[in-house]
Amino acid sequence: MGRVHGGQRDQADPEDERRMTMIRDSIEALGEAFTPQQIQGSMAIFAPLLPPVDEATVIRDIAYGPHERHRLDLFGAAPQGEARPIVLYIHGGGFVRGDKGGPGDPYYNNIGAWAARQGALGGAAHSRHAPPPRRPPGRLRIAAPDGRLRRRIPSDAPVPAQRRPCPAGAARAPVAGYVGGAKFADIAAGALAGAIMLSGLYDIVNLVHGPYETAYFGSDPAQFERQSSIEGLARTTLPCLFTVAEYDPELFQRQAALMIARRVAVQGKWPAFVRLEGQNHITPVHQIGSSADEVGPILARFIQAIIKDKTND
Repeated sequence: MGRVHGGQRDQADPEDERRMTMIRDSIEALGEAFTPQQIQGSMAIFAPLLPPVDEATVIRDIAYGPHERHRLDLFGAAPQGEARPIVLYIHGGGFVRGDKGGPGDPYYNNIGAWAARQGALGGAAHSRHAPPPRRPPGRLRIAAPDGRLRRRIPSDAPVPAQRRPCPAGAARAPVAGYVGGAKFADIAAGALAGAIMLSGLYDIVNLVHGPYETAYFGSDPAQFERQSSIEGLARTTLPCLFTVAEYDPELFQRQAALMIARRVAVQGKWPAFVRLEGQNHITPVHQIGSSADEVGPILARFIQAIIKDKTND
C-alpha cells in the first residue's frame, strides 16, 4: 500500500512500506488504553520524524485572555501579500494537562508549521486546564483564541482577516462544545468555515465518566444534557469532519457511533467521517507534518474543499 499524497496514493515503495509497517506495529503494541505509557510511546514514534520549525515565521505567545495560559502561537506569519485561511489547533490533554509547546518542542509546533506549509496561517493555543471545583467552559477555549486571532492578525501579518476562511481543528470536546453548544453554536457558525473533531466526546448524558471526564464536566448528571453538543452538531450546517481511531478506547468508539446515528436521524445522511486505521487516540495529532504523516493529507483535503466552497460563494 502506497503513501497518501494529495488525495492519491503514490506507487508502493518497498522501503517506505517496511517503515510504515514498523510504525503501525509500534502503535498497535501501545494498545488502546489512554495511559501515560501510550502517550509517551506515541510521541516518541513521531518526534524524530518531524522537520524543524523556522522560528522566523512564528509569532509566539500572543495573549488572547487574562489567564497566564491564554497564549497562542501563530505560524506562517511572514507577509505573503495574499489572503490565507486560519487553521487553529487547541490541544486536548485529557482536559487536565498539555500545552501548545514552545521553540524546539515537537508538539504542537508540528501542527502550526504543517498548516503554514499548506499555505495557511497556523495557530496553536494554550488553554486552561480543568481545576476543581469549577473550570471555565471548554468552548471558551475556542471562542477566545479564534476571536483573538481574527482581531490581532492584521497587525501581525498584513493580510485582510475578513477575507480568510477560518477552519478550527481538533481538541475534541472543546471544539464540539463550541460548534454544537447552545450558547456558542451561532457564534461558531458565523466565525468559522469548518471544524475538525478528532475522536470527540459529544453525548455527555450517555458518556461513561472517568476521572478526566469528571474533572471537565463535573459529577452532576443534571448538567450533562446541557453540556452535550450532539444535538447542535447533528443540526449544524457548518462543514464538520469527524474521526475516530482504530485503537481509540471504547468510549470514543461509542461516542462516534452515537454522533453518526444522530446526524443521520436529523439530516438523513452521514457527516464527513474517517476511521483512522492503525492509529490510537494520540498518534493522529502527533504525526501531522512528519515524514510518516497519513492524517495530514486527510485534513488538508477537507480544508481545501472548504476554501473552494467559500471561494465559489
